[in-house]
Amino acid sequence: MSKKFVMSYSCGKDSTLALYRMIKEGHKPVALLITVDKKVLRSWFHGVPEELLNMVSKSLDIPLLLVKCEGEEYKDAFHKALLKARDELGAEACVFGDIDLEAHRVWCTDRCDYAGIEAIFPLWQESREGLTYEFIDTGFKTVIKNVRLDVLSTDFLGKQLTREVVKDIVKAGSDPCGENGEYHTFAFDGPLFTFPINFKENGIITNEKYGFLDIVGVVNE
Repeated sequence: MSKKFVMSYSCGKDSTLALYRMIKEGHKPVALLITVDKKVLRSWFHGVPEELLNMVSKSLDIPLLLVKCEGEEYKDAFHKALLKARDELGAEACVFGDIDLEAHRVWCTDRCDYAGIEAIFPLWQESREGLTYEFIDTGFKTVIKNVRLDVLSTDFLGKQLTREVVKDIVKAGSDPCGENGEYHTFAFDGPLFTFPINFKENGIITNEKYGFLDIVGVVNE
């Protein structure tokens, strides 16, 4: 039975693969729910600027449901967004790209229970490495945007994720899919995209724990 769902979307590989699987199974996305740090107007955790989020929405042909909040507002803002997706867009479920971190599943499920919709985890407890290779082999393209510096160096930033790069990531001591936060990605092309997302690199930013590739959108001419 086809379900209308809102996608909790990070622009990364796992949420993109979860979205792809849901659409292939005949379910209908009504919105991309993306949380944005309202202080810097970039997505939480992955740091994608708002102009790129709009380009992604246009290419995927799925409306944006932006949740602009500060850290202490995050939970309540997420609740309100799910209620809006349910009441205004007809969402019956929210879909997440989590793989096997139980604390994440509990948090997401609690938010959906509060909103009275189903929480769906299409990738749950599958092989981390297998899912990473499935994403690549399906034809999606993604760039490594963030790294945890205690595991991966900034040399990985800006690299497109390929089977060879995954091997290098594992050699460096990281989980192959970065499920523990070793790295985050930005998906910019593939089967779901009607056009590739053009972006340019705008330098690397580091702090004590993380390295970030700053990217900005390039408008198609």
